[in-house]
Amino acid sequence: MQEISEFITVNPEICFGKPCIKGTRISIGDILGWLSAGMTTKDIIDDYPELQEVHIRVALAFAAKRDRITKVFISEAVA
Repeated sequence: MQEISEFITVNPEICFGKPCIKGTRISIGDILGWLSAGMTTKDIIDDYPELQEVHIRVALAFAAKRDRITKVFISEAVA
């Protein structure tokens, strides 16, 4: 797979700085939300023809990478 950075941009002037597919105002969060709501890749591309299948895969890869680097700190009050 190509590098995630080839397809995703973060610009404070676009979508409040949320990660988006380059050349669009479609955020990674939007794509993940559509997938979690049960939309298929085909459904998403039919609704947003500026997207390609690679964009959906990159959104998933971005989320997976972010999850791998996220650290969770549990306070003693919660534990």
